[in-house]
Formats: sequence, structure tokens, C-alpha cells
Amino acid sequence: MALTHGGQLRKVSEQYHIPVDEWLDLSTGIAPFSYPVPAIPQIIWQQLPQYSPELLTAAKQYYHCDNVLVSNGSQAIISILPTLWQKQNRKSTQVYLPFKGYKEHAQAWGNAGFEVHWYYDELPALEQLTSNCVLVVINPNNPTGKLFSRGTLTIYQRAVTERQGLFIIDEAFMDVITPNQSMSGYINGNNTLVLKSFGKFFGLAGLRIGFIIANQQWLTLLAEHLGPWQVNGPAQFIAVKAMQDAKWQAQQKEKLSQQRLALKKLLLNYFGDDINGTDLFLTVNLNNQSQAMYMYDSLCQQGVYVRLTDDQHSLRFGIPKPEDMERLSNSLGQIRLFP
Repeated sequence: MALTHGGQLRKVSEQYHIPVDEWLDLSTGIAPFSYPVPAIPQIIWQQLPQYSPELLTAAKQYYHCDNVLVSNGSQAIISILPTLWQKQNRKSTQVYLPFKGYKEHAQAWGNAGFEVHWYYDELPALEQLTSNCVLVVINPNNPTGKLFSRGTLTIYQRAVTERQGLFIIDEAFMDVITPNQSMSGYINGNNTLVLKSFGKFFGLAGLRIGFIIANQQWLTLLAEHLGPWQVNGPAQFIAVKAMQDAKWQAQQKEKLSQQRLALKKLLLNYFGDDINGTDLFLTVNLNNQSQAMYMYDSLCQQGVYVRLTDDQHSLRFGIPKPEDMERLSNSLGQIRLFP
């Protein structure tokens, strides 16, 4: 069964009878500022996608890792991991997943027949981890913003290795975390896989590029199952330029940080202080399903699209551009008190 995600603007537009171009879409964690797309040589449009050493080199330098594989987004990797892991370790039947988080992980492992064990704000106790288990960590978490330090994850990496299990770390939003807590440069043995999303930080989700960092054995196995032509040539060309542009990256981090602070200040005027997230999104925890659904619907009626979380207790706001702050403020101000 397909899961509900943010970014379904056309569907929401039809539901509320408001034209697509009249919406303020804050339903995703994609940066509102996009890397400027450079001129693309005509030959790249005419050729099938080529193997790109330049892209792999740029990715290794950007993510500070030794081994990396490019794919058409993290989702392709998430979908096939359970099947590949079952073939390598048939004793593995248990997976530990965050109760709040990107639900495609849970769906993939559940569909593969794994028994799901949920953990909440903190990772499961080390003594709870079973032999041959899979541990999935979304760091920082979407939508809660919960961040585990590299030191903590290294301890769990060691524990999973001792149990001959698999450690998966989804770092889709790690680009904006300072100081960096990424595990991409700490791949030890064959049990750790780190997933990276290109489009969120660079504001170019439409390119559909993701990376997986692992040892060479895993990358070879994944490449065989993903097949050729994973990422089109123009997208590869743009990604190389973006990952090599350190000046733009620094400017992007500064702008996102400033806008996050402005958004939080605005949200504090209308909600309690239970607001968490990253420089790519902020989540307002209402702990009341009826109130969250009411606020979501009220904003949609004004053409403001935010993300109602899976548990329907919270609203996740993407980071607006400066010129969109007044509209968001006015829309929030128009909402009557929850009945």
C-alpha cells in the first residue's frame, strides 16, 4: 500500500479547489533555495547516462567517505535492502525502527516478513538487541529532529556488529547539522550502510539523486540489483557542480539557519514551545489529533500546505522563503481558536 508523503500538491489542490500556482507549499523538508542550475552541454542530453568518475569523486569529497554508490534517490535503496539482506543472513528476522520517522523503512522491512520492534525518543537498550538483528536510525529524525551523536552511534555500530546484524543510518537531513555527526566516514566492516539524499539540502529534489555509503561488497551487490542508468546525465552534471561549490554551500547553510530561526519565532506566537526540527523543517507537536487535523485543514483552506504527520498529532512546516513569511503569519492569524 502506498504511503502518504508531503509534496502531494496537485492532489491537495484538487481536494480544496485552489489552483496549484496559488499555494504556499511547506509540506516537504526540501530547501526553499535551490542551487542555480548551470548551462548543460547539448551532448549530455543526447547521450545515455555515462558512468561518471567526476560524480563519484565529488560525492566522496563532499561526504568524506571512501566508497559510494549513486542511485535515483534513497527510496530505491530502501526498497531492496530487506531482500538483499535476507539472502546474506537468513537468520535475521528482527528489525528495530523509530516509531516516528520516514515510514518507507518500516513498510519495506514489514513487507519482507521481518518482525518490527519500535523504539521511541531513544534508541533501544543495547541488551534488547537480538542476534542477527537490523537496526535502522534516521539521523536527524524526520519529523522529530532527534539527533544522535556520532559517539552514540559508534557504540551501537559495535553492538550490531557483535550480533552479526545490519546497521542502517538514514542521513537525508544531515547536511545542515553543525557540528557534523555523520557516520559516512566511519564504515567499519560490512555491517553499516549510510543513506544520503542530495536534493533536500541543494533544493533540487526533482533531480532524484541519492547515495549509499558502504563497503565495496555491499555497493557491488546493490549496483547489480539497481541496474544501469540510475541517474540521468543532466542530473549528474548538476550534482557535480553543486557538490564542488563550497562557497554556495556555506551561503545556503547560513540562509537556512536564519530562516529556521525566523520560522520558529513566528510559530511560537501561535503554538506552544514544543517545536523541534532542523534547518530544513520544524515540527509543531500538538499531542492532540483533532487539533492537529483542524489546524491542517484550516491552513489548507487558505492555500497553505503543511505536513500532517503520520500519527496526526503534529504539523511539520518546511522552511519558507523570507517573502513568504508574511503570508504564513497572516494565515495562522486567520485561524479561529480550536473549538
